[in-house]
Amino acid sequence: MEKFTVYTGTTVPLMNDNIDTDQILPKQFLKLIDKKGFGKYLMYAWRYLDDKYTEDPDFVFNRPEYRKASILISGDNFGAGSSREHAAWALADYGFKVVIAGSFGDIHYNNELNNGMLPIVQPREVREKLAQLQPTDQITVDLEQQKIISPVGEFTFEIDSEWKHKLLNGLDDIGITLQYEDLIAAYEKQRPAYWQD
Repeated sequence: MEKFTVYTGTTVPLMNDNIDTDQILPKQFLKLIDKKGFGKYLMYAWRYLDDKYTEDPDFVFNRPEYRKASILISGDNFGAGSSREHAAWALADYGFKVVIAGSFGDIHYNNELNNGMLPIVQPREVREKLAQLQPTDQITVDLEQQKIISPVGEFTFEIDSEWKHKLLNGLDDIGITLQYEDLIAAYEKQRPAYWQD
């Protein structure tokens, strides 16, 4: 996993509440097993007018000025619903590095973190300010300082210290385990081999 320390990007507002994982990535696309390629299907029912991928020009992601946005500003209860990790894959593959919402579905929150993204909880008044930014305005997210720096102000955020450590050091669960490789090997040398037939 890539380290996440300080990230600067532009934002796109999608302020709907209760965007669930089926809206983020509909079930018909769950057959794919590679993390790449899901960005095309992100918010499928909202982005496209038909099954031929004709873009809806009124949907914010399809507006030219927002196409390169990498920070999503959203409503409350983002990522509620089923536990499909594919939804986080779709957000990451589309290019999002940060999602700022009022709250997150618990499993989806962890799925974003496990995929190197930073989900940030902010109150509605902060999100409404950020949603008013111009498409070319950049904001900076400083994970070490736990701060959002924007043209409309600076805002702090909370994150669990273990998740912060993982992101700052680019560690997933396997990477954490490998930090203890020497201890694991030493333990295995002390224990007799055990085979069960």
